[in-house]
Amino acid sequence: MSTLVLALGLVLCIEGLVFALAPSRIEDLLRSLAELPVETRRAIGLAALAAGVLLVWLARQLGA
Repeated sequence: MSTLVLALGLVLCIEGLVFALAPSRIEDLLRSLAELPVETRRAIGLAALAAGVLLVWLARQLGA
């Protein structure tokens, strides 16, 4: 449970930092994402999910 809370906190910190430092780039990114086909967006999401699970697993193995 503590790993889940830690991961959620880190995601919120990174997303907050992006919104604070580059809000106009977020709008550009959302426009670009809207132009991608649904299957491509799904593949990107699955790749991000896999990378996240791998990173959490690696952190747990290293003692976090």
